[in-house]
Amino acid sequence: MIHPTAIIDPKAELADDVEVGPFTIIEHDVQVDSGTVIGPSVLLAHGARIGKNAVIHKGAVIGTVPQDLKFGGEVTLAYVGDCTTVREYVTINRGTTDHGKTTVGSDCLLMTYSHIAHDCVVGDKVILANSVNLAGHVHIEENAIIGGIVPLHQFVRVGRHSFIAGGTRVSKDVPPYILAANDPLRYAGLNSVGLRRRGFSAETIGAIKHAYKLIYLSDLNVSQGVGRVKDEMEILPEIQHIIDFIEGSERGII
Repeated sequence: MIHPTAIIDPKAELADDVEVGPFTIIEHDVQVDSGTVIGPSVLLAHGARIGKNAVIHKGAVIGTVPQDLKFGGEVTLAYVGDCTTVREYVTINRGTTDHGKTTVGSDCLLMTYSHIAHDCVVGDKVILANSVNLAGHVHIEENAIIGGIVPLHQFVRVGRHSFIAGGTRVSKDVPPYILAANDPLRYAGLNSVGLRRRGFSAETIGAIKHAYKLIYLSDLNVSQGVGRVKDEMEILPEIQHIIDFIEGSERGII
C-alpha cells in the first residue's frame, strides 16, 4: 500500500489502508484517515489533515506555509474533507493565527493547478475548475461552482449554489443561487439548472428569482431592494439566507 520510494515521517499518522504512491513525502504532524489514496510525488506538509476516502493526485502540495509576510511560523492546519478529489498540482496552504486553519469540505473537486491560500473556507460539494486561485480568507459556501482561470480577491465570499463563469475576476461577494458572468463580473440570472438538479422546488426557485428581481432588476438600490424583499415576500429559509448574506457583506456584492 505504501511505495518503497515514499518518505514518511514516523510521527505521521496514517490509517492502515491508506495508499501512498512513489516519491511522495509526508512530514510529521500529518493525519490521513482510512480509504484515502495519495498519488505519486505528493507533498503533505506538517499540519495537513486528510479525511476518509479522499483521492490526491500527482504533484499536489497540501499544508505548506502561507504566502503571507505576516506569517511567523506559528502552528496551523490545513484540512481536506472526506471523499474530496484533489487533482494534479493543486496547492493548499495552511492557516495563519488569524483563523488558525485552511478548510476544504467533503465531496469537493479541486481541478488541476487550483490554489487555496491561507485561512480559506471551502464548503462541501464545491467544484473549482482548472487554475482557480483563491487569495487568503476567501469563503466559498457549499455547492458553489467556479469556472476555470478565475482569481478571487482576498476576503471575498461566494454564496451557496452559485455558478461563476470561467475567465472572470471576482473582487466582490457573489450572492447565493445566482449565475455570475461578464466583465466586470455581474449578476446574470439564477443558477436555475443547478437548483433543479439539486432538488429545489419550482416554488422555491420562483421565490428566489423574485427576490433577485427586486434586488438587481428594479430601480432600487441594494438596500432598498432587500427592504422590499423583507416587506413583501414570505421569508423562506433560502430568502433569509440571501438577506443575511447581503447584509453581512463587507466588500459589497457584485
